[in-house]
Amino acid sequence: MKKFTLNLKICITLTMCSIFMAFSNIKLLDEQITYIQQLLVNHYNEEPEISQIKHYELNVTNSGFCRYKRFFKSGKIEYFSFNLIKFRDLDYQKTDTTGALFLYTKGDDVIVQTYSDRSEEDVDSMADYMSIPVKNIEANDLTELTEAIKKMNARLLARK
Repeated sequence: MKKFTLNLKICITLTMCSIFMAFSNIKLLDEQITYIQQLLVNHYNEEPEISQIKHYELNVTNSGFCRYKRFFKSGKIEYFSFNLIKFRDLDYQKTDTTGALFLYTKGDDVIVQTYSDRSEEDVDSMADYMSIPVKNIEANDLTELTEAIKKMNARLLARK
């Protein structure tokens, strides 16, 4: 009977630990998603496009998708999206205080769509990078962004 009670205690303890670990992984993933989105939104640079762009949306979802959508004053809409699991590297090309952040993927994994464009037909294609205009971003922010995306990828892969 004592052996049965000991085995029961061990099983219950392992089950409880597994449950707590599962919920902590979800919490850590949500924190990574929030951090990545905040960093991108806080450093987003509207100034070069202010005369053409009505507004933009920049989201990182809990399923790991990075989505960037621009709404032009002319009615045209550009949409870029990729799963961060496909993230390969990032590059930052800058001038004095502004620049462009290039998020590269492993292949042609970025969905590129344009629609409601009066001068051209709608476009639906794939690319191997997404470009986001940024300002006042430091080298340590870029390093932290890369590390956060890689950590998030590991958690997303573990969740599958």
